[in-house]
Amino acid sequence: MDGSLTGELQEKLAKLEYYIRGLGSLAVGFSGGVDSTLLLTVAHKVLGDKAIAVTSIVASMPEREKSEASEFCKSRGIRQIEARVNPLELEEFRHNHADRCYHCKRMIFQEIIRIAKENGIEYVAEGSNMDDLGDYRPGLKAVEELKVTSPLREAGLTKEEIRLISKAMDLPTWSKPAYACLATRFVYGDEITEEKLHMLDLAEQYLIENGFVQERVRVHGDLARIEVPAEDIERLASSEIREKVYARFKEIGFMYVALDLQGYKMGSMNAVLNLEKD
Repeated sequence: MDGSLTGELQEKLAKLEYYIRGLGSLAVGFSGGVDSTLLLTVAHKVLGDKAIAVTSIVASMPEREKSEASEFCKSRGIRQIEARVNPLELEEFRHNHADRCYHCKRMIFQEIIRIAKENGIEYVAEGSNMDDLGDYRPGLKAVEELKVTSPLREAGLTKEEIRLISKAMDLPTWSKPAYACLATRFVYGDEITEEKLHMLDLAEQYLIENGFVQERVRVHGDLARIEVPAEDIERLASSEIREKVYARFKEIGFMYVALDLQGYKMGSMNAVLNLEKD
């Protein structure tokens, strides 16, 4: 810790440590993202070997995320266990119902709970923060039903505060872009398939490799709609980049490729839910 945290953040970090210490043993649902990385780091600091990481290996998780999660645990000497589940077996997930995330999260955390018990770990935790309470998050219902703990929320931490603490702790994820599983790229009601999830993984990885770190590829049938921040639209639309991206996306299997002129917007696929309520 470099001492750069404000008194309020130091208090929240202390509260997080105190809460986790009181659990005694903890299995962290670890994706390798900003939130779960801080949670796992603090849990390992406080509980040592009584804190383990459980990473769900699902088709909707990009290969790069799996690799980064594994590399982080190895670098920190944290025991990591893989939870292999297949949400595509669930009709509610596969047919992309509005409560898709609820059914997926429930399946995943039921397996994490099983793994925790098998390894003598009493509690299971997930990494949602205070900001997650303001969006459409049906997955949190599953978390509550299964009595999975949410230590970052218990400590009152927001996303920005988590980034600031992560930076002070020199975690590689402090500036990592926000990430959501690949299933969020589909229009509600459109079928989610393993093939299209793989196509999305390849398409988004290509954009990242070309410098578009904050990006999304949304699927509308055979069309891929690319979202990047407004300041990156001009570069992506330049002849050199546009032609390369179009060619690669066609190679991956998309029939049409479009650039969203509004720019990147988190949770943009949820807009249809608001329209249906009007």
